[in-house]
Amino acid sequence: QVQLVESGGGLVQAGDSLRLSCAASGITFSSYAVAWFRQAAGKQREFVASISWSRYRTDYADSVKGRFTISRDNAKNTVALQMNSLKPEDTAVYYCAAAPKFRLRSPDAYDYWGQGTQVTVSS
Repeated sequence: QVQLVESGGGLVQAGDSLRLSCAASGITFSSYAVAWFRQAAGKQREFVASISWSRYRTDYADSVKGRFTISRDNAKNTVALQMNSLKPEDTAVYYCAAAPKFRLRSPDAYDYWGQGTQVTVSS
């Protein structure tokens, strides 16, 4: 059974940092690109960042470039999202997802999803 489990969300103030983690089990993690998406209340799910499976190439949405950093540890089957200089508009449920190809920004391209973790940034 494939499981992706996110953790690390919470309530912070604008300008603070948070580190999200995604732990995978039941898949050959090193064969999948992993992405973070987010979904704010009343809005569509949007791409945040992704990382390739082997050369650790990364891709970021313009809205988070320079503030967020995605990383992975294939030995531990984990992917992290370091979020700095958080803004109120970053408030959303954050999901990690896995896909067999890198540089995919559509949620429909991802095979596996976690349950999400809430990030709330107060002004």
